[in-house]
Amino acid sequence: MNLLDQIKDAGIIGAGGAGFPTHAKLTSEAEYILMNGAECEPLLRVDQQLMAIYPDEIIKGFAEAGRLVNAKKAIIGIKSKHGEVIELLKERIKALQLDGYVEVGELPDVYPAGDEQVLVYQLTGRVVPETGIPIMVGCVVVNSETALNIYKASQGIPVTEKYITVTGDVPNRVTVKVPVGTPVMDVLKLSGIEDFTDYAVIDGGPMMGPVKTDIGGFITKKNKGFVILKKSHFLIRKKSVTMEQARRVNKATCEQCRMCTDMCPRYLLGHNMQPHKMMRVLNYKIDDLEGQKIAQLCCQCNMCELFACPAGLHPRMANLYFKEKLAEQKIKYKPEKTEFEPRSIRPYRLVPSKRLIARLGLRDFDLPAPMTDMEFSPAVIRISTRQHVGAPAAPVVSVGQQVQAGQMIGQIPEGSLGAAIHTSISGTVSEVTADYIEIRRN
Repeated sequence: MNLLDQIKDAGIIGAGGAGFPTHAKLTSEAEYILMNGAECEPLLRVDQQLMAIYPDEIIKGFAEAGRLVNAKKAIIGIKSKHGEVIELLKERIKALQLDGYVEVGELPDVYPAGDEQVLVYQLTGRVVPETGIPIMVGCVVVNSETALNIYKASQGIPVTEKYITVTGDVPNRVTVKVPVGTPVMDVLKLSGIEDFTDYAVIDGGPMMGPVKTDIGGFITKKNKGFVILKKSHFLIRKKSVTMEQARRVNKATCEQCRMCTDMCPRYLLGHNMQPHKMMRVLNYKIDDLEGQKIAQLCCQCNMCELFACPAGLHPRMANLYFKEKLAEQKIKYKPEKTEFEPRSIRPYRLVPSKRLIARLGLRDFDLPAPMTDMEFSPAVIRISTRQHVGAPAAPVVSVGQQVQAGQMIGQIPEGSLGAAIHTSISGTVSEVTADYIEIRRN
């Protein structure tokens, strides 16, 4: 079995984003393969620690992925503030005799350095076109945890575990490895909080992660971290605003200062994303479909809403409103050009992470979350069939069947984009639905 088939069978998906199946991404031909080790979301600590603990495995997996796409150069993107990790990576690259092919590209400590299109520009100087993806400029991007999983796949090990940071306004901040399918509450309680009545949980980073409406559920291959804050915290109140509330506030207060546009990372790359225009269209009910289409260029990074707007309004939600409206009508934005240049003001509009953290009211919680070796033995797990981009995995097990840890329990439907799923514990299949497979430990 070749490496691409091993990656496909292992069920590898993007470990830090939307969950795009990695085997599909690695069928492309690219000039560069880039590793996203920026981890630009405040408070999350997974990638930086994985690169320190498993440098050889990550480098090997990354280099092998580069060879699959015939990349001429493999560049690890990591923030320059992680000096010790950078030196370690450089040392191990040389020891593995991969210098000349794999190199370290240092990134500024700004948000959103880990945005895929920002990362491509910082490491290669190329700008991904509007509505485009990195392969359009000869690049493929993988996450550092994904690179680790690629190495494991080459050793015949499927994805059954996930690294997660638990942090926020809590007594204990930790980063842990947990079996996929573990109850979320088991992980949240590692924070030292037992009663969550007065707390809310952000699923992911504080900028892009949504507030969980239900803190139940089960760990998926896409989970990256949980930020636990008091319900009274500014960030929780801001993220809990409904679309209708946002529309009312926007209409009453927006003065068209255009700061949301001037700080937009995609606008600064030369794209036509202009949130202030979406605010204008929304507030005055301008019936201009062509003008509304630029909302589809929004990457939902939340820079406009949580940092740029001096009045604390909701330009991201204005973008989201029109994105959803246009999607319902099957209307798509069509770029007018294919070549883009960053705007000259870009170097002066980059937002330092520390400044962003202070603005979010998280400075007191910007503390280490050390990797901690813990034994998780959940009595019951639920493996989602829909934890990736594409078609849900098709179950290949039935109720009452005995399964062993690492066994494939769901496969990619014939002719579809998707990812396989595997059980993370040995036990008995107790339930099979279109959404999940439940397994009870023996």
